[in-house]
Amino acid sequence: MSVSFEFLRGVLGVLGIFFAYLAGRSGAHARKGQQKLTRFYGWGIRAAACLIVVSIRHPLGALDFAIWVLSAASFALGWWEAARAKPPEDLTHEIFPQ
Repeated sequence: MSVSFEFLRGVLGVLGIFFAYLAGRSGAHARKGQQKLTRFYGWGIRAAACLIVVSIRHPLGALDFAIWVLSAASFALGWWEAARAKPPEDLTHEIFPQ
C-alpha cells in the first residue's frame, strides 16, 4: 500500500511550518546571544528544504502559497515569542535564606 504524494506534500508542509517557527525562536535567541548562530542556520535550512520540496513536483498553486505564508507567519510568531520572553525568576534568596 503506497502513500499518496499529496499526503506527503501536506506532511512536509506542516514540518516546514514547524521548522520555520523553531527557526524564528532560535533566531531571536541567537540575536540575544543565548544560542549559537549555527542552530538558527540549521532550523532555517530544514525549513527551506521542506518548503522547497513541497513545490518541486507540481506547478505553484494555492497550497504552495498558503504554506509559504503560514511558514512566514510562524517564523514571525516564533521570533516575537522568544524576543518577548520573561526572564527566569531569581529564587536564590528563597532557596538559600540569609
